[in-house]
Amino acid sequence: MAQQSDGDNKTGHSPGTALEPEPGTAAQPDAEASVLGADAPVPEPKKIEDSSADNPAGTDGEADFGRPGAPINRQGPFYLGFVGGIGVLLAWNLLKLIASLSAVLTLVGVAAFIAIGLDPLVRILQRRGLGRGAAVAVVFLGVLAVFGGFIAAVVPTVISQAGELTDSLPDTIDNLRRSSWIQQLDVDYGIISNASDQLRQRLSDGGTVMSLFGGILGAGRAVLSGFVSTFTVLVLTLYFLASLHTIAEAGYRMVPASRRPRVRALGDEIIRRIGGYVAGQVVVATINAVCTFILLSILGVPYSLVLSISVGILGIIPLVGATLGAVIVVLVGLFQSWQIGVIIAVYYLIYQQVENYVIAPRIMSRTVSVPGAVALIAALAGAALLGVLGALIAIPIAAAILLVLQEVAIPRQDRM
Repeated sequence: MAQQSDGDNKTGHSPGTALEPEPGTAAQPDAEASVLGADAPVPEPKKIEDSSADNPAGTDGEADFGRPGAPINRQGPFYLGFVGGIGVLLAWNLLKLIASLSAVLTLVGVAAFIAIGLDPLVRILQRRGLGRGAAVAVVFLGVLAVFGGFIAAVVPTVISQAGELTDSLPDTIDNLRRSSWIQQLDVDYGIISNASDQLRQRLSDGGTVMSLFGGILGAGRAVLSGFVSTFTVLVLTLYFLASLHTIAEAGYRMVPASRRPRVRALGDEIIRRIGGYVAGQVVVATINAVCTFILLSILGVPYSLVLSISVGILGIIPLVGATLGAVIVVLVGLFQSWQIGVIIAVYYLIYQQVENYVIAPRIMSRTVSVPGAVALIAALAGAALLGVLGALIAIPIAAAILLVLQEVAIPRQDRM
């Protein structure tokens, strides 16, 4: 009995008492039955109180919805493939959207390019004491005057020439029919009779009339679209010219503050170079047009004003514009007489040398400096991508890229 009491004392329980289950643990029925006896009732296990009722956030500070699982494996092949596929689809749709807006983006690019080119004139007027708004108004009115003068010079001439062609068309056809070689061709091959039969058949066919009407309607639509595009470019040019510095400052604020002064300096220099290049190119083309008008007026070549304006417009295109204008004028001179054509050709050979080595270097010396090979490659690439617009903006963009390389990339490489 002493040994049993000792064992009971060792366990910490008095004899004849039931073993209480520890808090938070379930009771053991078999063990209790062996102690209390087979007929003794087994006490129900004590319920564990849920502490989340007092602490809605849980003991670990988590919500009642359970602990979050493991994060998604961002390096897994499924995740990478899915996210990559979504990115490719978004990029493809973005490119399609940009392609569908190509016409609008072209108008915006032309307007921005013209506005940057006119900005030096606005700055000159500002230095003379005019405000920004007044200077923009004066420059824009000058642009409208030049555009209106071109329309006034070209449109009446085109209309008069079209009327003269329509009036002389019957006489021209009669002269062709009386020509001996035309009559011989009609005898041998029946050209006049076949042409008359085809004309009657086409006129009697309703599809020909509808096609002709559709062609006239399409031409009218193209003319209307051209006027709308021109008006849109003028409006956008006025907007960009008035708020050019505001737009530039908004772009600079997108850059971190620590780099903003350097980006602002580079951006202002790029705008200055582009504007100087456009203004210089316009001045060179204007000198070419004025000299051409004087020469054609002395030689008595008809439509000298229209030809001179065409030479000035083509002269804005870098590298090849002046040559294209010279070829057109030489061809018109050859239609007058071969002597006049030769005189005009010799004049342009001399003038282009003076322009390339005297006029252009003096005007362009303070605007943009691009090596000849880079300018040629840039103009060819721009023309292949965007046509005439690409050729116009290629050299200023090349100058901007060279400036960034000289001021940012090369010094960084030298420090490494």
